[in-house]
Amino acid sequence: MKKIIIIEDTETIREELKIFLSKYGYEIDAPDQFENIIEYINRANADLILLDINLPVFDGYHICREVRKDSDIPIIIVTSRDSEVDELMSMNFGADDFITKPYNTQILLARIAAVLKRASKDQYRDVLMYHDLELNLSNGSINYKGKTEQLTKNELKILSCLIKNKGSIVSRDVLMEYLWNSNVFIDDNTLSVNVTRLRRKLEEIGIKDVIETRRGLGYMMP
Repeated sequence: MKKIIIIEDTETIREELKIFLSKYGYEIDAPDQFENIIEYINRANADLILLDINLPVFDGYHICREVRKDSDIPIIIVTSRDSEVDELMSMNFGADDFITKPYNTQILLARIAAVLKRASKDQYRDVLMYHDLELNLSNGSINYKGKTEQLTKNELKILSCLIKNKGSIVSRDVLMEYLWNSNVFIDDNTLSVNVTRLRRKLEEIGIKDVIETRRGLGYMMP
């Protein structure tokens, strides 16, 4: 079930949208407090945001810009502002679509479905799978049965290399070359530290012993 966050301060519109979209099978979050709305969005792990522009505390432009710093989550601006400047600003701040009020609910549904479909195609191009573990290359996150963790650049490269070569041993030399392709000396222990941190993050989302150490040879994911 796709999850949508409705960020709308007018209670009647918010509740109508919540009821309407729920009938069509979407899981809905519709906060009524806006002081910490950006942190709320980052924690919600949703699939799409419906975002008004005229909001208390922060306007929709600010929210859109801040969310885009860390996330590619699709954003549809739903607003009573109908000028070309508003639409252009929304797109420049990273919105995926722009709909003016009052809107036809069936057209809104179609636009939501289209944006989600487009985002899904983009997502799958950037996702590596290892059983139920998802590695998202575009945002550097891992997801396992609903639990998500962010990886550093080196952790991301190690895990992607091991997944792409699953079933085979990847030598430490190959990983070192893949991670630090430069003439700068890198302490061999640095790789061990990165692998240890990666294993810890995998354990935190419920995956244990998935990276095997083959003494004297390297690492592998069976």
